This record gives sequence, structure tokens and C-alpha cells, in this order.
Amino acid sequence: MPGDYGVAQMMEQRSVAEAADYPDTIGDLVDRAADTHGDATLAKWIESGVTMSYAEFAEKTRKLASSLVARGIRKGTHVAVMLPNVAAFPITWVALGRIGAVMIPVNVGYTQQELTFVLTDADAQFVVIDESALPALEAMEALPPLLSDTRIIVHGGTRADGQSWEALLDSGDPEFTAPSPISRNDLLNLQYTSGTTGFPKGCMLSHDYWVLIGSLAAHWRGSSGDVKNVLIWAPFYYMDPQWQFLMAMQLGGTAKIAPRMSMTKAWDYMVDEEIHYCIFPEPALKVWPESETDKKLHLKFVSIFGWSAESRKAAERRFGCVARESFGMTEIGGGLMVPEQAGEKAYQRTCGIPAAFREARIVGADGKDVPQGEVGELWIAGRGILWGYYKRPQANAEGFSGRWFRTGDLFRQDEDGFFQIVGRIKDMIRRSGENIAAQEVEAVMTSIPGVLEAAAVGVPDPRRGQEVKVYLRLSEGVSQQDVSPETVIAHCSSRLARFKTPRFIAYVDEFPRTVSNKIRKGDITPDGTHPRADSWDRTEGRWLTAADADAQTG
Repeated sequence: MPGDYGVAQMMEQRSVAEAADYPDTIGDLVDRAADTHGDATLAKWIESGVTMSYAEFAEKTRKLASSLVARGIRKGTHVAVMLPNVAAFPITWVALGRIGAVMIPVNVGYTQQELTFVLTDADAQFVVIDESALPALEAMEALPPLLSDTRIIVHGGTRADGQSWEALLDSGDPEFTAPSPISRNDLLNLQYTSGTTGFPKGCMLSHDYWVLIGSLAAHWRGSSGDVKNVLIWAPFYYMDPQWQFLMAMQLGGTAKIAPRMSMTKAWDYMVDEEIHYCIFPEPALKVWPESETDKKLHLKFVSIFGWSAESRKAAERRFGCVARESFGMTEIGGGLMVPEQAGEKAYQRTCGIPAAFREARIVGADGKDVPQGEVGELWIAGRGILWGYYKRPQANAEGFSGRWFRTGDLFRQDEDGFFQIVGRIKDMIRRSGENIAAQEVEAVMTSIPGVLEAAAVGVPDPRRGQEVKVYLRLSEGVSQQDVSPETVIAHCSSRLARFKTPRFIAYVDEFPRTVSNKIRKGDITPDGTHPRADSWDRTEGRWLTAADADAQTG
């Protein structure tokens, strides 16, 4: 008989979560938290030492909102926000939410070309920009059509014809009242996704989306004990720091905010700031070898994504915390969760069962649900998911089937009802009629001691359609001699079927990445370079030159 694995407890928690009284808007959420927690510390910016209480944060967002309205921002106005991990980011976000305006988070590392695309595509009418990011804006030949010099607000400095963010905050009215009513279904963010290929798309996300994702995250993480200190170390223009900030608020805790992602500093952050929760990257387990210093950590719950069974067990053993997988996307927020009480099930490669307000099904190419145990595409429906992609009718037609959002991810459901990810539909390797999930190959690669990251791709082959190639990024201090191609193949012998075992192996110092830090597989090999060149060929037992690669594919 199938086991329970904490499903009963999670279903009970779901019922409680779905029956809860949620604020309608992000402004309501902030005000409710300020009324409850007042002078308690809501946020601390770790390296600068700046802190802010719940009451102070709420007041600053009202003051800024009043000044932004005076500048001409109204309900529905599109405002690009290009700020690093400073207090101005969440203050601006909530201030815009109080007005009913729409925030467009923008990566501060964007070039002139990337910035031009997003500002134009998103129909940005105002820009809030950090002084350090001005060179990309100044490099534009002309501002996008809906922008003007007078609608550029600079944080940390000034610009001719522009406005100082600090001056707007200082001159604002703390008794601000929105000029137009705002509902939970109003648009709050145009959050641009960064898929592994193509231009990013703007996800239209409502107030309800953000209130639910922050509140439900607090509900699940808070169940594992007194979780209060939340480490935010990704840039705020990504979605994770935004919901983590709201989660900390709903927990009545403190968001501890790092200026940037840093594997070398994160350990000290977690120890010194007594961090209870964070998103924990699997490579950190190798960067930080097990030692007595593990006892200095205060972790209670960590979110993990795609970890091996060995890593899941190691994290819980080393840190005495709960490590749980989940599945989410910018488009849907949280979709699947592994129950805290899952026991041994939590060590399997599973994303869990549907979270609160979520329905899930696995669908075949014919649009019908596949039998349990078979692979199909995961479809998700429920309250508060994205409206759709901004100005992308074709993507919306392809991405939705009625109320169901098509995730583009391949899953199977096991006999216990748990959903297991197989890979992206577009990330499958087709070799001699066999479908090979790149994620499965990559998981085996990263279980090799000394391998920090891996990317598996299909390379064209005249006989088999595609062959499997892996790119390996090794840990610091580890050489190719330590993790030789022969070592890789030997490691695969008991873990992968022979047709899944990589034929080609290559090594990289760094991977090209999207703005959300995903590996851009299509850009690993430079344009014009043969995909087999400078690779070790398992079949021929040698390294291939460009001439060898050309000769093989003729």
C-alpha cells in the first residue's frame, strides 16, 4: 500500500491556509504587519548595517507613494525599478502598490541594449534607477517613446531634469490615501522571466499573487519551528527576494539582506546573523566541507531544488535543519511542496504534492491526463497565478489551456501521489529514439566529488540523431586530472544506462548565464565552434580537435 509520508498533515495545513484571512493588497499586508509588530526590526542590510522597523517601513512607503502621485504616477502607470539590494527597492515596490501602479523590476547589470528592450517592451513611463546603473541609460541613442528625462528618478544621486529619490521620500506625506481603489486582482508586477532561449517575457502578476506567495511561504516554513531570520542574498529584481521579504514580514521576523550573492561570504552571514531560513544552493555543500563549524549555524529550514539524495541527507545531518524540495515558477508562484513530515520520501527526487490554492495534473501530447507513473507535461491551475504574458498573444495561446497553465516541464506521479520532475520539454536529448532527460544526467554528474556544476546537451549525430555531451565546472582546487573523463564514465557505469552515459565530455571555467542565474546552454559553445571540438570522445577514447569533429560528422 502507498505510504502517507506526511500527506495527511499537509492536507490539514492546506485547509487551514486556504481558510485564512489574507490582506487584499500588498499595502494592506504591510499595514497589518506594522500594526502587529510596530517597532520590531523588519529588515537589516547586512554590510551597511542599516535597519528598519515594521512601522518605519510602512510610513516610508506611504510617504514615497504620495510624492510619486504628485509626480504624475497613477493607478496602472508602468514604472521600471532598476535598483540593487538597497532599502529603496522594497520601499518603492510597496509605494507603487499603494498607488495601484505597476513595477517592472530591472536587472542593474543590464547593458544599453537589454535595458532598451525591457523598457520598450514593458511600456515603461517612469524609471527609478540607481546612480550606479545610469551609464546603461545614458548610452541609449534615445529614450523609449513613453519615457522622458523628467520622469527619471535617481537613487543615490541626481540627473539633469530628473528627480532625486531621496528628496521624494523626504517630502512625502505619511498620511497618504490612494486616489483610486485597489483590489487584490489588480496588477502589481510585470516580472520578466529569463528563459534559456529567446527574449524574456513579462509575467503579469497581481497583488493577490504576491500576498499569497509571501503568506503561504511563511505558513509552510513557520511550521518547522521558530523561523524568524531570513537570509536574502539574491538580487531583489528576481522574484525570490521579493516573496522572501514578504515571508519574513508574515513570520514577524527579520529579513537579513546581503548586497549580492557571494558563496564566500554567505557562511559568515548565516553564522553572524543567526539565519534560520534561506534558499540553499547544493554546490555550497562542496564549497563548505563538513567540519565542527557546522555547529555554529542556526538553520531550521532550507529550500532546495534538484538536489541528490546524498545532499539532502547531508544537509539535514550537518545542520540539524529541515531541507525540502518544492516546485515553483514566476508564472505560478508556489506549485508543489514536499511535506515537512515526508520522512524518507523527502530524500527522493520529488517536488511533492500540490500546495494550497493549487491543482496539478500531468497531461500527454493528446491533451488528456496520462496514467499514473507515465511521463507528461505538468499543468497547474489555481488562485492568483499570472494573468498571462504582457503583449504576447501567441505565448498566451500556447501557454494556457482554459484555466490551466502549461509549465513546459515533464513530470510523472508515483504511487504515493508525489510529483517527480523529469526535465524541461525543450531540455530532452533524443538519442536513437530514446528520450534522455538532461536533468537526470546532470544529477549524476554533480554527484561526482569535485564537480560543482554540470550541463548536459544533445549534439547532432548523423546516425543517432543526437549524442549526449556534458560540460563540467569543477570545484576550486580540483583539476581535470582529478576528475578525468575516465573517472566520469566509471562513475556513470552503475548510475546511468549506457545510452544515457555521455559520449562527449568537456570542461568549463564558468557557464554563461541568464539574468536569473540559469545556465544558458545554447551559449556554452561559441558561435562557429563545432559542438564536438575540444571534447573527450568516449567512443574513440581521445580528445577531438575541430578537424576530428568535422571528420566525424562529415
